[in-house]
Amino acid sequence: MVRKLKFHEQKLLKKVDYVNWSSDNNVHEGKILRKFAIRKPRQIRDIAQLIRDLPDKNPNKAKLSRKLLAKLFDMGLIPSIDSLERCETVSASSFCRRRLASILVHENMCKDIGQAAQFIEQGHVRIGAELITDPAFLVTRTMSDLVTWTNASKIRKHVESYNNIRDDFEE
Repeated sequence: MVRKLKFHEQKLLKKVDYVNWSSDNNVHEGKILRKFAIRKPRQIRDIAQLIRDLPDKNPNKAKLSRKLLAKLFDMGLIPSIDSLERCETVSASSFCRRRLASILVHENMCKDIGQAAQFIEQGHVRIGAELITDPAFLVTRTMSDLVTWTNASKIRKHVESYNNIRDDFEE
């Protein structure tokens, strides 16, 4: 025997379509998209599907697939350049792992993402010679080796003092 649904329960059920429900809807991915304000991550999958749908005799199919896979690999979103099926593995989490704040945590320069975002916004982090103040900056594979503290950063001075490599005559 089923009880009658309350008003707010009926209202919630109106928003859910159980007839056309697909099992590949990832609720966790939706939360990540909202949290990190990432727009249209499925666009990569859609482009890969369009390339896959091209006829095999089309001369541009191989060229376009190589370009897409090379771009995704250079950005660090896929681990290797095999086939267009790799584009299916690109998720919101892939983008979040390539953000500058996440890279700082991964490199053990900060203990958590909140602290990393704070240091970035305060101007303590640079990539190469360029000062970055946006924690949402996407770091490519080539840039990930160039992430460091700025020369004037007090954090850098503390790290150098801790490692006994700081020059005592510097200010």
